[in-house]
Amino acid sequence: MNKSDLQKSLGSIFIADSYLEQQGLKLWLERHEQRSLVIQGLDALGGETIILPNGTPAKRCPLSEANAEGLAARLPWLNPQPLGRHKSFGFGDRLGYATPGHLRALNQVDTTSSFQPILAQQSVRENTRIGRNPQEVINAARWGMLEMGYQNPWGADADHVKNKDDVAAFAKAGYTFFTIDPSDYVDNQAEQDTMKILREKVKSLPWNTLETSYEQLKKEYLKTIKLENLHLEFSEVDLLKALAKYGRALVHTLELSQHIRSALGKPFDLEMSVDETDTPTSVQEHYFIAHELLKRNIPVVSLAPRFVGKFQKGVDYIGDVKDFQQSLTQHASIMKHFDAYKLSIHTGSDKFSLYPIIAQVCGNLLHVKTAGTSYLEALRVFAKHEPLLFRDILTLSQQAFEKDKKSYALDCKPEKVPTESELSDSELPELLEQFDSRQVLHVSFGSAITTFRTRILEGLNRHYLAYQEALKVHFAKHLQHFNG
Repeated sequence: MNKSDLQKSLGSIFIADSYLEQQGLKLWLERHEQRSLVIQGLDALGGETIILPNGTPAKRCPLSEANAEGLAARLPWLNPQPLGRHKSFGFGDRLGYATPGHLRALNQVDTTSSFQPILAQQSVRENTRIGRNPQEVINAARWGMLEMGYQNPWGADADHVKNKDDVAAFAKAGYTFFTIDPSDYVDNQAEQDTMKILREKVKSLPWNTLETSYEQLKKEYLKTIKLENLHLEFSEVDLLKALAKYGRALVHTLELSQHIRSALGKPFDLEMSVDETDTPTSVQEHYFIAHELLKRNIPVVSLAPRFVGKFQKGVDYIGDVKDFQQSLTQHASIMKHFDAYKLSIHTGSDKFSLYPIIAQVCGNLLHVKTAGTSYLEALRVFAKHEPLLFRDILTLSQQAFEKDKKSYALDCKPEKVPTESELSDSELPELLEQFDSRQVLHVSFGSAITTFRTRILEGLNRHYLAYQEALKVHFAKHLQHFNG
């Protein structure tokens, strides 16, 4: 009985290709109501011994943490690695089923300078809301890679880490990318402060930790800084605002990066993200942040400014596209001047009006981060194939919206979203194309997943291939703009 016949006789199974046979392994990934692994050639994994239809023994293994770790010890390409400044794309997966669809999209889009994927990416906030942990997220990515036979470099992003307590679980799980979010230490009010108040705030900064002085910084910054295609004028008010707004965030980033370095004890990628602030990051502030980090040998490989306009969840860019292009060009000039990191675009999904501009301006020095759009694609599948489940998720999302929206900036008007009783089954998928309903459904992911977890996962198992196809189509629409 050959492998193809064996696959058919075992049922709904995805068979791994010959790469495993080089390791003395034969492996099939079963997808019934409970996913499992059928494997020959590795007794170390836990599971039950079975006899295959061809008469040979094998082991049926649950997709457990221990089994994922056992395979990763045998197959090193199942372990993430630092990606450095290589162009990268972050695929958030809140349900643990999306990695094969993400990889299918990468395979479909023929890029001459392809993205390297961040396949395990979840923030502390997301994990808390849906009851997952960093190990679960990284293991879900591993099972998806096995299914697709993916052996190329990939990363794992501990997203929006805010304090030292967040680090240990990600470090233990083997994450290679840490996104420091110092937004709690950013003084948004500095933008409107008077010179007197700015001076008072700057005077109170922890200068011993910064190991410099205001007088020294004046010598460094109060001049015209000539960059390629940009002459950066730094006035004293620019310096005071940068210090008042980001001084304590800089201190926090320095301290947290040292803690991460100690916790990991091996190379890692570091990003500083200030995208979740009230006001855009000026080009002077970008220069200040980058210069202060790099002169202290903080190894940032990406920096996420707060750009002009609105980057909101699950929808296209809101703002003047020409203003964004002009601003991004200036930020890219600063990035290219330092030649040490790439620009990171947060809330990067569904920004189709910006992708051609971002691709042109940033080239390969780019990281794009997405998260909830993969969850929305699962809802698209449910709207078509599981209308009762989708109706329950819609109703709960409308009820939970006021509570769940608190950590997001949104322009949607929830009163414009119809209730499930106002819609026929054929009209449900249209909600995934509408601005207001996309945002209502998006931000209530935590309430929906915790309430309907079992039904959601059972639905994904029933319509697994439809979900992977939806993800492939949706992300290919993103990635195709970055060809060349």
